Amino acid sequence: MHATLFNMSLPVAVGSDHAGFDYKEEIISYLEANGIQVKDYGAHSSESADYPDYAHPVATAVEREEAAFGILICGSANGVAITANKHQGIRAAVCWGEELARLARGHNEANVLCIPARFVDTTVAKQMVDVFINTPFEGGRHETRVRKIACL
Repeated sequence: MHATLFNMSLPVAVGSDHAGFDYKEEIISYLEANGIQVKDYGAHSSESADYPDYAHPVATAVEREEAAFGILICGSANGVAITANKHQGIRAAVCWGEELARLARGHNEANVLCIPARFVDTTVAKQMVDVFINTPFEGGRHETRVRKIACL
């Protein structure tokens, strides 16, 4: 298999709960400033919100190939990752640094980046987004492993 990148002619699906709201807004501005289309699935304020209400629509958009990939943000990133990973074909990865984002893409073909807002600053979050977008899935020995993930 060839190294594969995302189809960036599609929008990036982005969602968060209240804890990730400010990060979501900043990441959306960052992506749009770099010419990348975004579909914002909420939350739309920092009022208390339930992360599954935003993680499911993001995962569905990625699953249906209506989005290039997804970005989900909550306090720890665990809730959004657990929720997104309930969807077939979704490989949501919690990342808190560039190297984890690189490995999630290169080795695991992750298609949803989950950012823990309470544990990384926005500079690191943007760096992870850049790495996630620009790191191809390596295929090869990783291909066999990734194809064993889905429950059929």
